[in-house]
Amino acid sequence: MQQEWLAERFEEERRHLFGVAYRMLGSTSEAEDAVQDAWLRLSRSDADEIDNIGGWLTTVVARVSLNMLRSRKTRGELSLEDRLPEPTVVLDDTGNLHTGTQDPAERAMLADSVSIALLVVLDQLSPDERLAFVLHDLFAVPFDEIATMLDRSADSTRQLASRARRRVRGRTPEKAVTAQREVVDAFFAAAQDGDLDRLIGALHPDVVLRADVGAGITTYRGAAKVAGNAVMYAHADRVTHAALVNGSAGVAITFHGKLYSVMAFTVVDGRITEIEAYASPAQVANLAASLGLESAHDQS
Repeated sequence: MQQEWLAERFEEERRHLFGVAYRMLGSTSEAEDAVQDAWLRLSRSDADEIDNIGGWLTTVVARVSLNMLRSRKTRGELSLEDRLPEPTVVLDDTGNLHTGTQDPAERAMLADSVSIALLVVLDQLSPDERLAFVLHDLFAVPFDEIATMLDRSADSTRQLASRARRRVRGRTPEKAVTAQREVVDAFFAAAQDGDLDRLIGALHPDVVLRADVGAGITTYRGAAKVAGNAVMYAHADRVTHAALVNGSAGVAITFHGKLYSVMAFTVVDGRITEIEAYASPAQVANLAASLGLESAHDQS
């Protein structure tokens, strides 16, 4: 009976725990691993000795995620020079693509994810800074509790969060998806028409495009440079489908019904400030599997 009760309580916390882990790790697969690790630890624990199961699970997920981040730094793996943060994608219900087995709860969890723009910045923080900022600023965990996880003083932990906050400042996109969608649609309409002036008009002068086609990240900066490269995402033989990418307006691009790429957009004050283009075979294969689609990059 206790195991059944623990399982029910864990399921009540799952979405919150995934949110903590994903914001810490920027990877859906690693976040799921961290959440599963927390369940295994809970299932082996004496529930009578846990006063607050939700808080206990949050602490476990945070510590597991912190260890994973520190391990990355030690190995020198998964830097932004090599990859983009892994997005979560939900296709627009009005589209005609098969959306796999995503149930309403899963779709809600994915759509509630933090913006790609914020994840890009978080990836540049130290593991301790990231933990302090994510737990305190995004989940309102008291500094005293975070300090215990980091084996630091509360004042030192506050300083970590403050440094992270300064890095993150100004990375908040428009919240209204409808307003974002209008700008993204205007971008693709201009690209398909080959109208450079309209393309530049949809972009912030300092816009940044990060593209991963499988050989590391290529970065383009400035409206003119990004507009000049936009044609590659507007081929007549590729179909653009509205999607939510980390809860913001984005697109899934298909080729003969197979997923070719995914693009995430950050819109601020009516202009696109950041674009992430996911087109590497490995990334597209993972995203296609999550959406119940085939990948256009499959070699078989």
